[in-house]
Amino acid sequence: MRQGSRAGRAVYTAAPVVVAALAHIGPAVTWLPELRRRRFPGLAGQGDAGHVALTFDDGPDPVSTPRVLDALDGLGVRATFFFLGENVARWPAVAGDAVRRGHELAVHGWSHGRPWLPSPGRDVREVLRAAHVVGEVAGQAPRWYRPPYGILTAGRWTAARRAGLRPVLWTAWGRDWREDATPASVRATVTAALRGGGTILLHDTDHTSAPGSWRATLGALPGIVRDCHEAGLEVGPL
Repeated sequence: MRQGSRAGRAVYTAAPVVVAALAHIGPAVTWLPELRRRRFPGLAGQGDAGHVALTFDDGPDPVSTPRVLDALDGLGVRATFFFLGENVARWPAVAGDAVRRGHELAVHGWSHGRPWLPSPGRDVREVLRAAHVVGEVAGQAPRWYRPPYGILTAGRWTAARRAGLRPVLWTAWGRDWREDATPASVRATVTAALRGGGTILLHDTDHTSAPGSWRATLGALPGIVRDCHEAGLEVGPL
């Protein structure tokens, strides 16, 4: 009898923990592309049917970001850069150069940590801190937030609201973080999911990706932009 009572108390004690964990990670279901596209088009980054948003994550990086900026200059295209706060604090001049060249800065969080354990206080502090450093460099408060790995937890939703940011993910990506990524594979993966009104996710650095993977992104950019233009789509920031 006593053993059964102990088991019952253990289940009763564990229940709130399980509920809290599910509440924390539940919003991450929006990572699923088809669900996001059908049920949460704004979160997916779907907008004007004649426009495609070009976005980059994880920078700034003093080696690769300037190369991406040069390529975009050559293509006559502007983009939205989701920068990590810790990288902006480390290389503010690189972030500032993106602003001077006419690009939009957005928030990718402070660091690229994994969000599995609930820590709403930390989430709020880090997103606010990142929004502050990005806003200082940009000269205006940022508008957009994309969480690392595209995983929105309850804590990250709350943090975005507290910082006055609108979460947005993507409709097409290049899988350009992979070790086996090539310019051809990045372009093909993007264009397979390319639609008017969509948002493209690429990376301007290998900060959290396979070493040198940004070179595949760089090589794919002219073809991706050409594919958009040939489809009658304007390419620009969010």
